[in-house]
Amino acid sequence: MSDLSPLIQAYFTRRLALEQGAGPDTIACYRDTIRLLVRYVHQQTGKQPARQSLADLDPGTVSAFLDHLETSRGNSVATRNIRLAVIHSLFRYAALSRIGQGALIQRVLGIPFKISDRADLCYLTADEITALLAAPDPGTWHGRRDHALLALGCQTGLRVSELTGLTVAEVRLGTGPHVRCHGKGRKNRAVPVTGHTRQSMKAWLAERAGRDTDPAFPGRTGNRLSRDAVERLVARHARTASAACPSMAGKHVTPHTMRHSAAMALVSAGTDISVIALWMGHQSLGSTMIYIHADMALKQQALERTAMPGTKPGIYKPGDTLLAFLTGL
Repeated sequence: MSDLSPLIQAYFTRRLALEQGAGPDTIACYRDTIRLLVRYVHQQTGKQPARQSLADLDPGTVSAFLDHLETSRGNSVATRNIRLAVIHSLFRYAALSRIGQGALIQRVLGIPFKISDRADLCYLTADEITALLAAPDPGTWHGRRDHALLALGCQTGLRVSELTGLTVAEVRLGTGPHVRCHGKGRKNRAVPVTGHTRQSMKAWLAERAGRDTDPAFPGRTGNRLSRDAVERLVARHARTASAACPSMAGKHVTPHTMRHSAAMALVSAGTDISVIALWMGHQSLGSTMIYIHADMALKQQALERTAMPGTKPGIYKPGDTLLAFLTGL
């Protein structure tokens, strides 16, 4: 057994699980990255993963692996950067015990993230949300469950992991209705629910009739829905909704789109950015600023406040071309 194998095992069992208390989704993401990396090294060198050493993960190999993700696997720059962040985390842990390999570790930690253009934020308008919520068939068990899930996701902005991990007891529909969830980084938070969401959840939980520890949104077997299952049901209902709301046809609707939609609704309502950050469970205000940048109504208001004296506020609209022609005669 090489020096890399025990390092990776200690990193997952001690660093992530015990010291940092990482959740299952985080551990799965880190696991997939390291598995891809050691498999890539095996393809390049012929060394089995259990026989590889830390020295095999030199900066050239790591950089080539990152390029491989983009060129051969078709990963985006964002995915490439996530994989690099995992590798950096592993090497920071290695620095605590592998003092003799400090130069190698620092060179790998010096590999920069790749800069890319930020994609436009995809979110749903109020009319599109209405169409999405109307898509599930209320005459079926799955349809009633999906309607409640979509209503809760679009209004509260819970992450998909928070939706799938939500238990019956964490949905409080009495005075001050809200849901309590275990968010990213093992942080707990409470998010209020509105009247429509409360009624949808009340009706669904009465039909669901689960114990306090049961998942609020189970599959037919009674187990919690997987991330993939939620992604599929959201995509299916979005396709149905696009027939009634054509503006949805050009949008790639995912569970995270629902989260963006909830945040944008808060921005449009004039909610303070710090409140939005708490609502969404963001660790810093920087993560919340993307919603401010995406709101064109706020930008238009700023434009009108800075209009030159004597000019009419608002967006310029050209006059009628025929009248302009006649006026110019």
